[in-house]
Amino acid sequence: MTSVTMGFLPSPMMVAIDKILPSHKPSGTLAASAKFKQIRSSIVEIGLIEPLIVTPVDPVSGQHVLLDGHVRLIALVELGRTEVACLIATDDEAYTYNNRVNRLSTVQEHFMIRRAIDNGVSAERLANALSVDISQINKKFNLLEGICPEVAEILKDRQFSAELSRVLRKMKPLRQVECAELMVSANNLSVIYATALLATTPATMLVDPKVPKKVTPANQEQLARMEREMGSVQALYRLAEQTYGEDVLSLMLVRGYLKKLLENAQVAKYLRQRAADVLEQFVAIVATESLE
Repeated sequence: MTSVTMGFLPSPMMVAIDKILPSHKPSGTLAASAKFKQIRSSIVEIGLIEPLIVTPVDPVSGQHVLLDGHVRLIALVELGRTEVACLIATDDEAYTYNNRVNRLSTVQEHFMIRRAIDNGVSAERLANALSVDISQINKKFNLLEGICPEVAEILKDRQFSAELSRVLRKMKPLRQVECAELMVSANNLSVIYATALLATTPATMLVDPKVPKKVTPANQEQLARMEREMGSVQALYRLAEQTYGEDVLSLMLVRGYLKKLLENAQVAKYLRQRAADVLEQFVAIVATESLE
């Protein structure tokens, strides 16, 4: 069994910023982006978390080529820093760095913010480090307040707006679970969709049902129709979720058969002359890559 060769030296070293040569030109709008402001703010508050990745020093020019960390380098230059911690790469494969980054889910971010605040970090410092308004930190801190554990488990690996919790906590736990499962099945965790589900929720499933001052028979009829239609949509989504795997397999089998069929010149000629509309549908099926 052969040993695995490391792609960089394990110990970082301090390198003068004027000795680092970027490998590509940054976008002209980078300085105004939210990502740049967030990275810059985090460097100001807590310092550089991840070292830059550079090539070994060139013996002629005395410079290192930057492989990863262009945004961090620009932020450091803007902040007036003169040197930075770098990892010296043993190869020039820039694509290997941050190629498979798993982004934090919203629930994981909530737990990290709670832990940081419980350990004495102020909400103001977190807001400055993340370059967001303090109200956003408070919303993420209270993300799961009024949310049942089953919903937190369903959404634990998803990214969504903190405003989604504000809508869900207006419903009772059973309805929260129903809506969370529907949103995940539909791959739609938007606040607008959650608000639509809230509008079709019966008053008995709301935490604090409020009777409107004036409810006309027409509005009552529309609400009842929306509830029926939403119930039908939920049933269809569950049915589609159960049969999706079989449908994809059937599609691939049919697609392969039709592809071979149309490769036969005589069959294609016959369909073109006798059943052009059928041929058009066959061609569309062969070109289909998924059920979406």
